[in-house]
Amino acid sequence: MNHVCVVFPGQGSQNANMLDGFSSNEVFVDTLKHASNILGYNISEIVGSDKLGDTLYTQPIIVAVSIAIWRAIQDQHKFVPIVGAGHSLGEYTAMVAAEVLTLEACLDLVSKRAELMTKANENRPTLMAAIIGLDRDRVAELCKEMSSDKSIIEAVNYNSSQQTVVGGDEDAISQSLEIFKKEGAKLAKKLDVSLASHTSLMKSCSEELRKTMINMNFMKPKFEIIQNYDASSNTEIDGIIDSLSKQVYSPVKWVDSINKISKMDIEAFLEIGPGKVLSGLIKRIDKKSPCYSLDSESTSNDVFSNIKNG
Repeated sequence: MNHVCVVFPGQGSQNANMLDGFSSNEVFVDTLKHASNILGYNISEIVGSDKLGDTLYTQPIIVAVSIAIWRAIQDQHKFVPIVGAGHSLGEYTAMVAAEVLTLEACLDLVSKRAELMTKANENRPTLMAAIIGLDRDRVAELCKEMSSDKSIIEAVNYNSSQQTVVGGDEDAISQSLEIFKKEGAKLAKKLDVSLASHTSLMKSCSEELRKTMINMNFMKPKFEIIQNYDASSNTEIDGIIDSLSKQVYSPVKWVDSINKISKMDIEAFLEIGPGKVLSGLIKRIDKKSPCYSLDSESTSNDVFSNIKNG
């Protein structure tokens, strides 16, 4: 049963119904209350408002909700995965699950991360877009051809072989969409995200995050975590901090991460957090290993029953 990989979603998985699946679970509710006290606002109220789309709220809330789900599942089905990963912001959730950071420390860190990322884009309109149906290497090549010092466009999320997210200056992203389509992309569409996450525009955040993290109490992980920066795992704290600080301005190597995990002895991938985004991506990368989205109590009970009986 412990031969599973847990994965945690990032920004973009938030939704108005993200608290419904475990709303009657006492551990889930208590964790959200505790997180609300740490953050200084009522998470339930924010989830039911337009503020949920504001990065300053979105990032800490996704971590809080994902950990609340993790703890609720742990309370019922106690298990230790052999490996874990998180997509972008989700990597911070993975650190809490693996007991590298406490929830309190992580929420403080993620709140600072959100502030730094927002500030980095303050006077420079930026966008992100999803490019579907075009080879990831070709997307990266086209970005290099279109990019300049004054108008940046970069490949930022390698989500599958045929789905790559690009980010950068607003004009560069807008002008690139037709070029990607002419090159063979089935779809090239803007995402509802104003930050140019994982682009070189976020380099100013990196050193500030590093300074914050070196003064925090990090612990060695209880299970292996594959990190976004280079799809490697670190057991030493310096390596974890280095990867997290570089992650903010570097592409998310999700395909490489899942391919690496797929070579391990795992029974299944378990997506823990709001939505089903990662399950969909993983099924396109690894067509052999089953993948389940545990975003409700009933679903998680069914999945664990099937795994144990299988």
